[in-house]
Amino acid sequence: MTEISYEHLVEKALLHVVHDALLSAEKNGLDGNHFYITFQTPRDDVILSERLKASYPEEMTIVLQHEYYDLKVKESLFSVTLSFNNVSERITVPFSAVTRFADPHAQFAVTFKPEPKPAADIKKVPEKAETSENVVSLSAFRKKK
Repeated sequence: MTEISYEHLVEKALLHVVHDALLSAEKNGLDGNHFYITFQTPRDDVILSERLKASYPEEMTIVLQHEYYDLKVKESLFSVTLSFNNVSERITVPFSAVTRFADPHAQFAVTFKPEPKPAADIKKVPEKAETSENVVSLSAFRKKK
């Protein structure tokens, strides 16, 4: 019998709430609400300029309130144009990269455990790693501090 992961189901449902809130903002504007969205930046599926990636190497929080443009919401991601130091930049964020969403006006906030980085981000075992024929060293996959 497979165990039901209620934590995963609730997180998935809450991500859908975030999706629907952004979809409402896309169609109707925010009208008093404003969103704080925090997301992981080092992922291949997060699209940011090199300048922003350098400034926010791990995580970034954006605010959608007065000056955001061309918000587009799709099933698995959203894109928006924001101004950073008077430079307009388009960013694209998959919902799987979101770590926090808040709407202070509605007194609503939720924190997520993001999915692991896409496979392209996982470090490969070094060629000269000490391994036997059937054993792979897991130390190459662990985060280095």
